[in-house]
Amino acid sequence: MILSDSDIAALFLTLKLAGLTTLILILIGTPIAWWLSRSKWRYKFVIEGIIALPLVLPPTVLGFYLLILLGPQGPIGGVMEWFGVSSLAFTFTGLVIGSVFYSMPFVVQPLQSAFSAIGQRPMEVAATLGASPLDRFFTVAVPLARPGFLTAVVLGFAHTIGEFGVVLMIGGNIPGETQVLSIAIYDHVEALEYGQAHWLSGGLLILSFVMLMAVYALNGRISWGRS
Repeated sequence: MILSDSDIAALFLTLKLAGLTTLILILIGTPIAWWLSRSKWRYKFVIEGIIALPLVLPPTVLGFYLLILLGPQGPIGGVMEWFGVSSLAFTFTGLVIGSVFYSMPFVVQPLQSAFSAIGQRPMEVAATLGASPLDRFFTVAVPLARPGFLTAVVLGFAHTIGEFGVVLMIGGNIPGETQVLSIAIYDHVEALEYGQAHWLSGGLLILSFVMLMAVYALNGRISWGRS
């Protein structure tokens, strides 16, 4: 058999992690991106810097501090242990938390750019027609920002699939529980099992390429449809 049971488990765990992380990021990233695109707060660059931090921070650094934070002796993990709840380190929930932080700029920044490109005019026209702020957001801003949503979903999903340092630090390497595809590939290479490493790496390469092509193609069709 080309893939072992642990490889297949890592594949499903990776897809589950990427899907859940992307969903959470869209839910929390959309209001953040909207606020960043509209706010005139003079210190909003601080928030933008915090969100963009994973772009320049080594993944192991972010993973290390999340491990300290969520571990049994950390501020959050310690409180959970005090209440009789197990800490989130080396659990799937911990992986999701780490992935949300690490992939956040890949979702928030495309959404922020898409919302900024809308401008004030469509929102002002909708306001003169009596639309409430919530109506204006869901019936005007969200449809006009479709390319940004598409890019955010694909980049968030693809980036989560390719994570290594953060998930290794916060989740460890527990087959069936926290072992994702990138870690499974590393294990195969360490064991000199290049054949299985090729199958997994090639699958990720093709999947990433197909998703990026889909983004460019669909964004091109949307832009063409507007012209």
